[in-house]
Amino acid sequence: RNQFKMVLYSFKAITVVPSGMNLVDIVLSKTQRKTPTIVHKGYAITRLRQFYTRKVKFAQQTFRDKLTGILGEFPILDEIHPFYADLMNVLYDRDHYKLALGQLNVCRNLIDNIGKDYVRLIKYADSLFRCKQLKRAALGRMCTLMKKQNASLAYLEQVRQHLARLPSIDPNERTLLVTGYPNVGKSSFLNKITRADVDVQPYAFTTKSLFIGHTDYKYLRWQVVDTPGILDHPLDERNTIEMQSITALAHLRAAVLYIIDISEQCGYTFEAQLALFDSIRPLFQGKPLIVVLNKIDVVKPEELSDERKAALTHLETEHGAVLVPMSNFSEDGVMTVKSVACERLLEQRVERKLKGARAHDVLARVHVAMPKSRDGRRRGVTIPSTVAAVKASTLDGRVVKPDNSLPPVEKHLGDLMMEWDGSGKPPGFGSTLWQERYQLADDEWRFDTMPEIKDGKNIIDWYDPDIAERLDALEEEEAERVRALEEELAAAKAADDDNSEVESELDSDEEKLVKQIRDKKKLLALNRRRTAAVRNSRPIIPRTGITRSTGEFKEHLQSLGIDADTAGSAATAVTTRARSKSREGRKRKRSESRGRSKSRVSDVEKEARSKSRTRTGVTSLARSVSRGDGFRDAKQRKRASSLGRKLQKQRNRAGRRGEADTFETPALVKHMNTGKRGIGKTDRR
Repeated sequence: RNQFKMVLYSFKAITVVPSGMNLVDIVLSKTQRKTPTIVHKGYAITRLRQFYTRKVKFAQQTFRDKLTGILGEFPILDEIHPFYADLMNVLYDRDHYKLALGQLNVCRNLIDNIGKDYVRLIKYADSLFRCKQLKRAALGRMCTLMKKQNASLAYLEQVRQHLARLPSIDPNERTLLVTGYPNVGKSSFLNKITRADVDVQPYAFTTKSLFIGHTDYKYLRWQVVDTPGILDHPLDERNTIEMQSITALAHLRAAVLYIIDISEQCGYTFEAQLALFDSIRPLFQGKPLIVVLNKIDVVKPEELSDERKAALTHLETEHGAVLVPMSNFSEDGVMTVKSVACERLLEQRVERKLKGARAHDVLARVHVAMPKSRDGRRRGVTIPSTVAAVKASTLDGRVVKPDNSLPPVEKHLGDLMMEWDGSGKPPGFGSTLWQERYQLADDEWRFDTMPEIKDGKNIIDWYDPDIAERLDALEEEEAERVRALEEELAAAKAADDDNSEVESELDSDEEKLVKQIRDKKKLLALNRRRTAAVRNSRPIIPRTGITRSTGEFKEHLQSLGIDADTAGSAATAVTTRARSKSREGRKRKRSESRGRSKSRVSDVEKEARSKSRTRTGVTSLARSVSRGDGFRDAKQRKRASSLGRKLQKQRNRAGRRGEADTFETPALVKHMNTGKRGIGKTDRR
């Protein structure tokens, strides 16, 4: 088994073999996609050589990878099991198969040599045109070689398709091989004992290839192989269908089931079937042989002539065959044939393993130790009397009286409970049976009452025999106190009615102020609770970065004693960006406060106009900064945007188009760029 690298080959895993033209298209398309496509004559000559050298090397390596994949997936006949090797020789011709693989191998080597030669020539190219022509010649010669292998590739694709349809047969698995003349019931037997569904027809050569089914016997997996029918003629005259059966008989270690149609309904005589058995008998050497007498529902084995019975007996005695009658139609003996074949094959496999070197290695490690007697004294079997009494009491349902010489066995409380009949008190109830067996420091402690503990305290400490009397006294005392309290409240109410006017330490204004303070505190507390989640979720901004509205600013100025109208108009002029607003602020309006206030407002407006003209962008940023943006002021926001643009420049520089990127030029209008130029028609170019 170790002689072959791959015993069970998965032919379905072989990928599709493309044709020569398809393979050329695949390689050239991949070369165009995976290599640089833009080159200019202004490049240095070293860069031009590198550009075209890369294309030649890539195309050569791609051809090599494709051909290596094809050669590696197809099985090598000298490295697989002889069954597969001979089967492929029968189906596809060994010489033709090897020739096709050999031609692909030679083509792969020639492509490698072409790539090396032209890479060497490109090193000495002195211009863009020469480099391009050398690259073109290299790829052209490679494609020409591949097109010449079109016939070999087509043959290998046909082989791949046929291999994928072959059944997966394990040559070293437990196998039952069914053989015989055509139309004797081989496929019907396979359908009966396995889950296979082979086509069965009443004419010869319905089965044209090997079919496999699987069954279970003694919790083991078995494969049953149905072979095409074989005719009795020389080996060199057998066709491809018959040679598949011969190959399976020659190379598979299996139990052979040779089926004979004793009714001769298959179209071949009984003697012709025996003659075929004699001609292929050398293929049965070393295999368990079972001769199945099929169609016993038509002709019984007892109804055969004496000559035929003698021939069957000769098969059994001379060739070691086992005769088993069977009928696929009535299913008589089908399972018997299966069990007999499986048992004989299992016995042979066990015998073969025992004869092998591996079994001797295992047995050599096993040592069976036999005890040796230390003296001549004979020691019999000793059984304790109690064990003997129990065994004797259980024999035939008889009860044996216990031996009175044995010491009495003390019964436990569990045994007493099992023997209790339900009358009276149960065993151990109200008795000191358990306490007598306690092992304590002092024997007098055994009969003490066990305390009940809860929360680390003894429950008996909470118990008072006079608890009911004390509870009644407490309830009477509580009722007296309630009555006294009610009398005091009634007296105080009567006194309040008599003295309706009670002097207070605070006057009415102070009481209102106290009430307003308390209400304000309650509102502040409610507002804090309501906005706690919002405050905690926003970024922390320093106090200097918090902006205030104009209304708040006016209130603040009024609290300081400054004219709010004058300061409010100045603040509006500073924070307003629109030109219409600023122009409206330039007009002189009548104001109730003239003189110094008027000159003060004009100075503020001038400063605001100068700032709005020179720093328009900053003002817009200042207005756009809002609470929650994360910026302290407009200056910080402007600096952040500037840093972002600088970082984006580096990304844009790294993302520029390179010479390896595919670039599609815009299509030119055909009627404006073709044809001869006439007089007066060059203005459009």
